[in-house]
Order: sequence, then C-alpha cells, then structure tokens
Amino acid sequence: MEKVPNRFGSKKYLRPTVKHGGGSVMVWGCKASNRVGNLVFIDGIMNHMIYLDILHNSLKESAKNLGLDGNFIFQHDNDPKHTARNVKMWCIFHCKQQLHTPPQSPDNNVIENLWATLETAVEKHKIRNKAHLKQVLQEEWGKISSDTTKKLVESVPRRLEDIIKVKEHAAKY
Repeated sequence: MEKVPNRFGSKKYLRPTVKHGGGSVMVWGCKASNRVGNLVFIDGIMNHMIYLDILHNSLKESAKNLGLDGNFIFQHDNDPKHTARNVKMWCIFHCKQQLHTPPQSPDNNVIENLWATLETAVEKHKIRNKAHLKQVLQEEWGKISSDTTKKLVESVPRRLEDIIKVKEHAAKY
C-alpha cells in the first residue's frame, strides 16, 4: 500500500500498489476524426531513432488503416526527439500538412485528452503485471469511440481561439 502524500493515518487515503511484476509502459498512439490509430508499446527510453521508426512504420500504417493515405494534418510537440533533424526531414517528405507548435506553447494536442481517457479507463482494472497492463491498454484504446475522436478534432479551432484570447495565460485545455 502506498500513502497518498499529505493524507496520513486514514485507510481512506491508501491505494494498493503492485509489489511484484509491476511496472509501467510507454506508448505512442495517433488518431483521426473517425477513430484511433495504432497503439505502439515502446521498450526502454524513446529517442529520435525509435520515434522515427514509429513514424515510418506505425504512422504510415495507421494513416492507411484510417483511410487517410497521406491526407492528414500531423502534429507533435517540441520534444527534442520530435525536433531532431532526421525526424524533421522525414516529416517534410511524408507528412504533407503539419500543425507546427511554436516554442513555449501550451500543450494543445488533442491526443492528450485521449491519454487522459485511456488512463481513466485503465485505472478501473486491477492490473496484475506489465503484460496485463499492455493487454488492458490495447483493449481500452480500441474502445475509444469515433464520437470521442470526432469531437476532439472539431474542438481544435475553438482551442486555438481560446489560446489567442488568453494570450500569455493558461488556456483551459
């Protein structure tokens, strides 16, 4: 059991932890307005070469499976692995339209909402080990509805307007 910080002495504030076989996983995913694309599990720490491999294999495959075949707007943030020269060059040739993120910009990518949705869904399961976590992640990712992804895509213009309105202050997203 692990105590939640600043909540001492009450069982109400204890949550179970996995003592053996636990762990976390890193994932990459994408989505379109009609549904989610591939969910990729990443072993170890992702660097620009691993990210490039994911783009080459999973982004292209997802675009094809989602019926986009090169007709999509690609967005990622300014993480160094996303801005590496080889990644930028790949994106120039393979992502016809990109939504560029300015430096120090708010994290406005709607994929963050899907990560939160996925996390909430996974928390409802009693995860036994890393393999079970991967299984649950894959199942819950597949359950994300086209209605959810459509609403997120449709929210982008409103999000951008809100960011412009609040200028240097935090937007609600």
